Amino acid sequence: MPLEEYRESVPALNFPRQTFVSLLIFAAVWEGLSHLAPFLGIPPFAIPSLARIARSLAEITALDVVVTLARVIGALVVSFGLGLALAMAMYRSETLEKYLHPMIRLFMAVPVVSWILFAVLWFPGVEFRIGFVLVIVCGPVFLVDSLDAMRNVPRELRHMMRSFRPTTLQFFAKLMLPAIIPSVFTSWKVNISLAIRVVTIAELVGAVTGIGHQLSVAQELFSVADVFAWTLVLVVLLFLLEALVARVEARVLRWRA
Repeated sequence: MPLEEYRESVPALNFPRQTFVSLLIFAAVWEGLSHLAPFLGIPPFAIPSLARIARSLAEITALDVVVTLARVIGALVVSFGLGLALAMAMYRSETLEKYLHPMIRLFMAVPVVSWILFAVLWFPGVEFRIGFVLVIVCGPVFLVDSLDAMRNVPRELRHMMRSFRPTTLQFFAKLMLPAIIPSVFTSWKVNISLAIRVVTIAELVGAVTGIGHQLSVAQELFSVADVFAWTLVLVVLLFLLEALVARVEARVLRWRA
């Protein structure tokens, strides 16, 4: 076996084992702290045992998980469509880019909490509020990454493509979009993590379904076990979505292997 192939195979074999050991150590420390809490002056509910957390996981409602997942996926699809369309328009028009670029940077500088407050004051519908916050936060990331990727396409390729006098649609479909696919997948990975965090905060305000709402209920009841359980569900959703995107990326970009 070549040395390079061996080096690449080692992390693939060791990583799951190391992850399992790390999680096992964390679980053991947590369980120990849950039993030592009364002796440390910590309320027992503050560090629930693994059995109590397991009971909370068993009580997880699938509806709330599905609702949050649908909100995230729907908002990401809309954000990607809008971001890519604006990136293409800004690439074609330097004037449009000069006007829109400062506004995009301004949107990206506004904290998520501010956008949530704006959404509550501006829109009556809860679903529209959550969707607005997710799109306004994730959309600029898709836009900036796509626009930068288009600019990084080699000038020689662009000149060669223009020598065939393509239409605007052909120029983007045959050259630009295939060229920026790696950057698009990177944007999806970043935005999945961002959307999972943002949707939880957005659901805290006014929503009656979703993981964020359940976290709010758990906080009002001082149920650390429920908070831990719902947080674990969010982490699992994040890993599953990232694994799905990575699987699609590996299939689409298999020519890089």
